[in-house]
Amino acid sequence: MQFHHKPPFNYGYTPLVLRGGATADMLMEFGVFKFGSGERYVDYSETDERVWLLARGNAVINLGARGSREVSRPDLFDYSPWCLSVGAKHQITFTAGEAGAEFYYCATGNPKSFAEKLFTPEDCRSEFRGEGTMRETATRIVRTCFDDTNRPESNLVIGEVIGVPGKWSSYPPHHHPQPEIYHYRFLPEQGFGLTAIGDTPYILRDRDTVLIREGEVHPQVTAPGYAMWYLWVIRHIDGAHYGPATDTPIFLDEHTWVMGPEDRIWQPKPS
Repeated sequence: MQFHHKPPFNYGYTPLVLRGGATADMLMEFGVFKFGSGERYVDYSETDERVWLLARGNAVINLGARGSREVSRPDLFDYSPWCLSVGAKHQITFTAGEAGAEFYYCATGNPKSFAEKLFTPEDCRSEFRGEGTMRETATRIVRTCFDDTNRPESNLVIGEVIGVPGKWSSYPPHHHPQPEIYHYRFLPEQGFGLTAIGDTPYILRDRDTVLIREGEVHPQVTAPGYAMWYLWVIRHIDGAHYGPATDTPIFLDEHTWVMGPEDRIWQPKPS
């Protein structure tokens, strides 16, 4: 399932995925908060854990007894994110800086009441994946903000991928039983990419959102000349957390050979 959102996002909250109706099986709410200069917002929930990922701008986050922290991000592509994880029954206050601020927001049910944790850009540092394999056709940047290794209390896993112009990501094709949300931005904004969710192809454009359900493979490719950033959020399910402990993701057997010796991959002969 794919949702289109024509730019720009409005000030306030723009919901993109709901925990009801046709998207109830995603088990997550997902959207965008856009704040003007100096705007203040208080976040609290009795039942939900929440995640706030800074897309751009600057803000001061009041963490209660833990004090305040100023966060800043000029853009999505060249700077790693600040990402705040907040448990139920914990209150957080945001005050946007002079340039305003835009956050991606995700919430899901979690009865555990765990303290907030702010993951810094150093925690979410960029790593190149695919280097030295597949003749560099699937080289991409991956930034994992948190997973079971550094946030085991959470029901979520969250991170970013930047698809290098003309190259693949989420490759080789893989799937997993846990629901996942992808949300896209492009540089320049008129850029595009392609994906196949299961057997259904989609053209990807700036601010699109795609839902990935159990067993659906989801390879991506970026059009030459354009960079494709996407946020990914995975919701653990009962009895099956996403990660090495449950052998996820699961790669399609017929395509795993591409991760082997590069000389098996056909190349055009010199004329």
